Amino acid sequence: MDAPGTIPNEPGRFVRPNIFMRAVARPESYLAGTFLALIAAGAVLLSLPVSHASGPVGILNAVFTSTSAVCVTGLTVVDTARDYSRFGQVVILALIQAGGLGIMTFAALIVQITGHRISLRSQAALTDVFYQQNAAAAFRRNLKWIVVMTLTIEAVGAVLLYAGLPAGWRGARGAYHCAFHAVSAFCNAGFSTFEGNLTAMRDRPGFLAPICVLVVLGGLGFSTLLEAVSRLWRGLFGRQRTIAWSLNTRVVLATTAVLIVVGTVFLALTGLTPGEDGVASSAGHALVQSISARTAGFNTVDLAKVPTAALLGLVLLMFVGGSPGSCAGGVKTTSLAIWVARLRARLKLQEDVIIGGRRVPVDIVRRTGLLIGVCTLFNLLGVFVLTLTEMGRPGVRLEDVLFEQISAFGTVGLSTGLTPTLSIAGKIWIILAMFVGRLGPLTIALIVSTPDPKLVRLPEERLMIG
Repeated sequence: MDAPGTIPNEPGRFVRPNIFMRAVARPESYLAGTFLALIAAGAVLLSLPVSHASGPVGILNAVFTSTSAVCVTGLTVVDTARDYSRFGQVVILALIQAGGLGIMTFAALIVQITGHRISLRSQAALTDVFYQQNAAAAFRRNLKWIVVMTLTIEAVGAVLLYAGLPAGWRGARGAYHCAFHAVSAFCNAGFSTFEGNLTAMRDRPGFLAPICVLVVLGGLGFSTLLEAVSRLWRGLFGRQRTIAWSLNTRVVLATTAVLIVVGTVFLALTGLTPGEDGVASSAGHALVQSISARTAGFNTVDLAKVPTAALLGLVLLMFVGGSPGSCAGGVKTTSLAIWVARLRARLKLQEDVIIGGRRVPVDIVRRTGLLIGVCTLFNLLGVFVLTLTEMGRPGVRLEDVLFEQISAFGTVGLSTGLTPTLSIAGKIWIILAMFVGRLGPLTIALIVSTPDPKLVRLPEERLMIG
């Protein structure tokens, strides 16, 4: 009998497949392929003359915009409001919605429609990464509720945004803008049909407040939202039992709240732009940018005028991103919580990593370290590449390059103004960074989910550190 995990090479001889061959052979590889196909289809549609409002945008710019929309990033090399027609904006909106539902959700929906099946082991691996639940059956059951919940939240958000519009913006045009921004906000995309993003609405708290709520909800993760909705439903109909919140939900909510508060205070203290001339204005815009920086990408201030210290604070928020199974990117809030808990445990010379009165499994701790390490190395490589391609031009600073790279990888969409002036090589790299940033955690999880046990362990020898 052939050994498990081997493939034929020559008659009577078998070799163990490498990581690439193993990944291709697994059905989950079609998820990334579906994603690439969606980007390609979007690029073709955005290249059509009917999508343009003021002349051709170019095939590379169309690919860039399509990738940014599907990866719910929001970085744009051309102005969405000025350079794309209503048809082109609707295409972008559709790409955002498909990408916002998530790689796994969207691909699984396609799989269900076409009648194919995903193996139980594959479902368990994906569920462990994105939903933090144990039942593979819940993956199929929750899929329809994810779609319904997404559309419901976006519809309610659009109504609230419409109520916050200036009186002169009402009507069909205003309704379109609100629908677009509701989808863009919940999907954490950061695309806007206003010139200058949300700077046109910087003095409209009635419009910005729903945007912030939608961004936060979209970044919490579908598992957290499903648990919250389930509890609310049971409470309303008198069937609520005293059941503790899951550890995943508690960590997501606590970490999200801490990041929002700490980010707001930090930005308010380090300063934003000269346009914030009062305490209320500074605190309000600091709150908006603190929420938006964790992958939404909306801006109400000119980031090119923001102090360097504030930019570095935004970089940290962008690197962390949102929560697992959400529309957000980054290394995720739970990864940050596990990393901090692991650091605390090591400083106390403890082996167990404890969060919320529970011990985190060793494999989760190791996977978190792998994820953060790989993401850090990739972003260092990205900064190096962009320094070679972009810093030869006057006015481009190192902080601009760092900000651009982390924004692309974290699928944020904020920029200090570098994006529209990117070179061809820079655009290609940012396209890759957005794609890797959206697929990275999933790809890593699938690779490490199938361990390759070694039959032989080498001798151990200690090294000096510190």
